[in-house]
Amino acid sequence: MTMADTNAALRTPTDLNRNDTKSVADALNSALADCFALYFKTKNFHWHVSGPHFRDYHLLLDDQAAQIYGITDAIAERVRKTGNITLRSIGDIARRQTLTDNDADYVAPGDMLAELREDNLKLVESFRTVKQAAEDAGDNATSGIVDEWTDQAEERAWFLFEASRKG
Repeated sequence: MTMADTNAALRTPTDLNRNDTKSVADALNSALADCFALYFKTKNFHWHVSGPHFRDYHLLLDDQAAQIYGITDAIAERVRKTGNITLRSIGDIARRQTLTDNDADYVAPGDMLAELREDNLKLVESFRTVKQAAEDAGDNATSGIVDEWTDQAEERAWFLFEASRKG
């Protein structure tokens, strides 16, 4: 099968302009890559958190990781519903992600919460890029669904902020 045949085989019917949906798909794939990067970082911190607030942070991070992972399929399916192709591998994620990994052997719990808070706020920015691309393309479904993802990321950032307050 040639590349043209492969692309034709995966072309989902849509009434949206293909050129416009390409920009939406690019924004969605970038956000999806960031979701996977944030999911793994959140799980990493969940596995390695320590200290007097261990149980609270451990449970908070597990809940947040599950929420992040929970939207990945919806994001990928939006890409496919618009007739485009989504992420295929860890390498593809690494090429597209904008969030930085944290490979440190030890991260203090407060630093974990701060880093995840900032990453969630960056994800909000990514979702706003998706929203704008979707509106420009007339993709009402993507424009509508991204609002929920944005709200969830804002809530995660808020919880991380409140959990890290002193006193």
